[in-house]
Amino acid sequence: MNPAIGILGGTFDPVHYGHLRPAEETRLHLGLGELRLMPNHIPPHRPQPVASSAQRLAMLQLVLQEYPHFRVDDRELRYQRPSYTIDTLTSLRAELPHTPLCFLIGMDSLLGLPSWHRWRELTDYAHLVVSLRPGWSPQLQGELAELVREHQTSDIARLHQQLAGCIYWMANQPVALSATALRRDLAAGRSVRDRVPAAVADYIDQQRIYCHSVI
Repeated sequence: MNPAIGILGGTFDPVHYGHLRPAEETRLHLGLGELRLMPNHIPPHRPQPVASSAQRLAMLQLVLQEYPHFRVDDRELRYQRPSYTIDTLTSLRAELPHTPLCFLIGMDSLLGLPSWHRWRELTDYAHLVVSLRPGWSPQLQGELAELVREHQTSDIARLHQQLAGCIYWMANQPVALSATALRRDLAAGRSVRDRVPAAVADYIDQQRIYCHSVI
């Protein structure tokens, strides 16, 4: 069995410390071998990104200067269709048959899981690591509550001993940042250098990606 790896998907429009710091905290807490940042091409549950796929990929690659245990996986950018998580996990499992996969999601994503394509199959291919505020207990209902009851664990060792099948609650320290607020500030000419890695801030300035966007 290879060391478990983490997977964090998103539009990353732009990538910021609200993505990166909880992901690094999770990587260290769970002892993951690496953490993959996986940008969407056509996100099925939200508007299209402002930055192009090439620009978002470039920003993520710059993140690696500050986070050497991260890597970028661009497979979803090569899809000419919506990026469904089940398809991505199926692809990863075929590529990494002996590696436990930990798919990182937030509480909002967990609560919306029943709207995802083939959502009940996700735990067939990966563990779900759900970020939640310390001391907060989610109120789940219906099929989602059933899924969590069947798969939840507090045993980190299981994430390394099984290829998939667990749901683990990760009490991350909250980072109050949003890409929407960053885009709004950039459009207004305000600095975001305290909220993104320096190399990413330089790239945004050079490319002037969000200078006319308030989305």
